[in-house]
Amino acid sequence: MTDAVPPAPASSLDLHDEPPDQGFVATLGAAAIDLVLGGREMYSVFVRTLYYVFRGKRERGALVQQMFEIGNKSLFFLCITMGFIGMILVYQAGLQSKRIVPDFTLLGATYLELLVRDFAASIGALMLATRVGAGIAAEIGSMVVTEQVDALRMCSADPIDFLIVPRFLASLIMTTMLIVIAGTVAFCAGAATAYVAFGVSPETFFNARLVDAGDLTTGLTKCIAYGAAIPIVSGYCGLSTFGGSEGVGWATTRAVVNSSLAIIILNFFISGAAFLIFPN
Repeated sequence: MTDAVPPAPASSLDLHDEPPDQGFVATLGAAAIDLVLGGREMYSVFVRTLYYVFRGKRERGALVQQMFEIGNKSLFFLCITMGFIGMILVYQAGLQSKRIVPDFTLLGATYLELLVRDFAASIGALMLATRVGAGIAAEIGSMVVTEQVDALRMCSADPIDFLIVPRFLASLIMTTMLIVIAGTVAFCAGAATAYVAFGVSPETFFNARLVDAGDLTTGLTKCIAYGAAIPIVSGYCGLSTFGGSEGVGWATTRAVVNSSLAIIILNFFISGAAFLIFPN
């Protein structure tokens, strides 16, 4: 009768069927690495987009089509949204002025300055990010999962040139125009609210003496920056889509979130630089 062979000692892999959970530091580090890699790839998309703006061979008529998709189809939504926001802002500002100093002579002038310098561009761009950004990511993401983007690469065509550049140029133009129109609607809606709620005449409300060149420059800079950020971020999210229809939905969500975050970050830096350059 032979002696029984003793069982081999259990190794560390045998004792743990599943890998140990990552700690908080490891999770935070992985998130930071993903953020850095994503930022580098997004920067690459931005640089290649600027290159193809001047050296590209994009399809004719694509720019006009994207201007219609981004601008004309967003006009009603943006004007309605900015109109209601304008009414809310003026009403709340009027209530606070009435409690402290019941003088509404500078209500319109102050509101117009804030609208030109920040509110119109920032709020309007956030609204556009929800519609335009989601549309760009969904459209490009659908082309990725159906292998249409791979077909473009096989034809020696860069997807950046044919898909992102027309949307980039259209967004630069139409974002500025939409924000100007929507800002005008918001100001007129605020004037109507001030007249109905506080008896402020339109002659008193339509006062532009507080708006200077610094306010106009800051507002225009924000329009251009936001108009560039939305298609770049959304296009990158669309090109990085994977996993079928579920991946398209995830890319759309990422486009809206990341575009809104980019707008907020750009607002912080542009506003800080503007206060240093134009202190008054």
